[in-house]
Amino acid sequence: MTFWIVFLVFFSDLWYTGSTSPNIVLLFADDLGFGDLGCYGHPTSITPNLDIMAANGLRFTDFYCASPVCSPSRAALLTGRYQTRSGVYPGVFYPGSKGGLPLNETTIAEVLKPLGYATAMVGKWHLGIGANGSFLPVYQGFDHYLGVPYSHDQGPCQNLTCFPPDTKCYGMCDQGVVLLPLFFNNTIIQQPVSFPDLVPHYNKFTTEFITESARKKQPFFLYYASHHTHYPQFASALTAGKSLRGRFGDALMEFDTSVGVILEALEASGIQNNTFVFFTSDNGPELFRMSRGGNAGLLKCGKGTTYEGGMREPAIAYWPGRIQPGVTHELGSTLDLLPTIAALAQAKLPSAQLDGYDMSNILFTSQSSMRKTMFYYPVDPSIKLGVFAVRYGKYKAHYYTRGSSHSETTPDHDCHITAGLQAHDPPLLFDLESDPSENYNLMVYDYQPEYDLVLKKIQELKAQFEETMVFGESQTGKGSDHSLEPCCNPQCTPKPACCSCIP
Repeated sequence: MTFWIVFLVFFSDLWYTGSTSPNIVLLFADDLGFGDLGCYGHPTSITPNLDIMAANGLRFTDFYCASPVCSPSRAALLTGRYQTRSGVYPGVFYPGSKGGLPLNETTIAEVLKPLGYATAMVGKWHLGIGANGSFLPVYQGFDHYLGVPYSHDQGPCQNLTCFPPDTKCYGMCDQGVVLLPLFFNNTIIQQPVSFPDLVPHYNKFTTEFITESARKKQPFFLYYASHHTHYPQFASALTAGKSLRGRFGDALMEFDTSVGVILEALEASGIQNNTFVFFTSDNGPELFRMSRGGNAGLLKCGKGTTYEGGMREPAIAYWPGRIQPGVTHELGSTLDLLPTIAALAQAKLPSAQLDGYDMSNILFTSQSSMRKTMFYYPVDPSIKLGVFAVRYGKYKAHYYTRGSSHSETTPDHDCHITAGLQAHDPPLLFDLESDPSENYNLMVYDYQPEYDLVLKKIQELKAQFEETMVFGESQTGKGSDHSLEPCCNPQCTPKPACCSCIP
């Protein structure tokens, strides 16, 4: 759901000689839109650290997540495989979900662990908890985990403070479930979470993890999955009331501050020149929240849809002295991060079929991307319908379209939930270079005979891809059990109200 991703991959100057393994940090934002950053054109966002990265790094214009909602997007990011393969569909996990990211899936952390990496995750997991915490990050390749295991609106929030000194969270959030827990490894250390203190706690942890890893000269992987800018927005005293975009802007500013904290820790540890930084987000903005829901810029619709605003994300690669500053229009995806990181670390790839490509060509030699296509699955993929849309080069073909409740309130009714499932034969065809807003169907507004050949090629690529797709058992489809909801005092009654432990 959002969040964004910032990927920091740290490299030693000696790495090219094979004498040192690169350090890796992945930062992921939540529900951040293509048009939310200053460096992507927003006039009032205060994101100086990300803007500096963009000015001195490689900014992507055509980078995609693998799903327009949270859990499946995160599964694809960590495994390099479409969520349909791992079974993380339809929709997202809840506090009492029985399923989770299957333990036989190989995460980036598990790719790096055999090479001696220290691994840590901070922030939003949202890939299941399970009985006795069996799906938590510490059982998926991470040595340490500090964070909230699902979206922070998935628990009663109306009486919690989101902004100091005592501004309550906006809205009701989910009711009838436990209050939001904060985990360290597989133990709840606070319930409910103190929102104004949460990110400062994360910043302290990330600084200490980087500093200690550098001191020990141990390569490390840090996955920082921010809760920002997902609803309800929150922030510490450092940024509360400081932005020009209201509460959304304050939350975004706090995320940017966390990016700065990590970069400062790298510099203080003397490893900043060994660092490759890559930033992106998990899915598009939740437009029905209006000014509290983010901005997709010139892209159509947002979260929950397979239009560009739902899956096309801001992304920045940053490595001073190694990556030349500029802008790339090459295709990239969160699916590509695992194979890219594996290549940089000289790690063995998982034996399972991957859907990602090594992006080194784009990052270091300004060559063409190995990725030529992007396949768009909806929130609830099915074998019967297959992919909803396909991008091939600059062209995008929609076989099915559908709106979403997440993208309500926009003037474009194609985005609304009332825009039900509609099949298109022939598919809608757009030129995303000249029409990134998907306004003008080429088969209607500017038909040329060559477009029939384009659609024929896209159909061939779609058929080839779907022949290789084996749907895993649905994990979210296993349902929920209230007894699995995380409770710091599991023997207490009555639940869920009694699940409260404040240190």
